[in-house]
Amino acid sequence: MLVLLSGVSGAGKDTIKKELIKRMDNVISLPSYTTRAMREGDVAGETYNFVSKEVFEQMIENGELYEYDLHHENYYGTSRKLMNEKIQSGKIIVKDMDVNGVENLINILRKDTKVVTIFLRVPKDVLEARLRNRVDAPSDEEIEMRLSRFEYEESKISTYDYIMKNNDLEKSLAVIQTIIEKEYKLKETEF
Repeated sequence: MLVLLSGVSGAGKDTIKKELIKRMDNVISLPSYTTRAMREGDVAGETYNFVSKEVFEQMIENGELYEYDLHHENYYGTSRKLMNEKIQSGKIIVKDMDVNGVENLINILRKDTKVVTIFLRVPKDVLEARLRNRVDAPSDEEIEMRLSRFEYEESKISTYDYIMKNNDLEKSLAVIQTIIEKEYKLKETEF
């Protein structure tokens, strides 16, 4: 089963993913490939698979990615090989990604793989405060660029199975754990 967490930058996708992996035995992550620079706290191969723009573009050319997007001036994408290996493991894969990537993976994988999508909503003023208080302290220009996508990303929520406000980490985790457990039990059911 594949669980896709999405929402605007700063919605808490990565925090929730990390906590789910800590708290649930059968949950693993699938890091995307990216051309963005490593930030403080990033772990290569765990947070992301960091590659150069040239390597990423070669991966595109070779058809190695299920989906990719240019987001905040950096490429992000999902490896076909890594995804297929993780799906075959039988584990629950939790992946955080932007709205375009979610749409692409749904279209590609939903016929063969149980895909559950969750959109994390955060009010714009709370989002701005989170971005400004990040450890890696983005510039004002980067914050504006991320906030400029707010309406676009919010406009895509109709494609998600679940939409929830993420304003309390423990409550959000409890709800998402319940969703995963219930959906996992239904994964073999056909309607």
